[in-house]
Amino acid sequence: MISMVDWKDKRDPHPLTWSEQNKLFDALPEHLRDASLYKVNTGCRQQEVCQLRWEWEFHIPELKTSVFILPGSITKNGQERVVALNSVAMAMVNRQRGKNEEFVFTYRGSPITKLNNTGWKNARKKVGLEGVRVHDLRHTTGRRLRAAGVSNETRKDILGHEGGNITTHYSVAEIRELVDAVELIAIESSDSTPSLTLIRIGGSNQNHAKLTQGNKKGLA
Repeated sequence: MISMVDWKDKRDPHPLTWSEQNKLFDALPEHLRDASLYKVNTGCRQQEVCQLRWEWEFHIPELKTSVFILPGSITKNGQERVVALNSVAMAMVNRQRGKNEEFVFTYRGSPITKLNNTGWKNARKKVGLEGVRVHDLRHTTGRRLRAAGVSNETRKDILGHEGGNITTHYSVAEIRELVDAVELIAIESSDSTPSLTLIRIGGSNQNHAKLTQGNKKGLA
């Protein structure tokens, strides 16, 4: 019998403080900063950011915003899910419009293959945050949602955890709940000067979300 070796090298999650986020993101190249801001405001996994496509964006006129519907091929649990965008995430998406016809986040015309690259490693070393991993941005999202009083059920839906209720059958009211929840973490606090400058760039999308106005039905 072969026993598993315990290397004791598993690091604990490192949710970022706002000060750490600002220092790290200011040191990142622009394309990584935009993608990282999108990631920390949506809680998406790395592949869900790097492989994000425009064809997955759906505009919701009732809420004057968009969501992305991710196919099961790139989600961890293999199920389609909806990604709600707060004002910061939406601003980062708008900044990418017109750069690439297929992929949202790109660098020099090609899709970003990963966030944990040389630019990320150099930036975190420069600001003394060598221990921060790309996945810690997702931990940061979860921690901030919890601190903002967002329920465990809604956090699961936002982060795409297994056992969450929102897939691709949803009502406008349900999406509004998710959008309102992620908007709570868009800035440091409602009574302080925002530490992030939102860039508003106009843009339209012809896709429309598959909405059901009635009760939730057929959720996987």
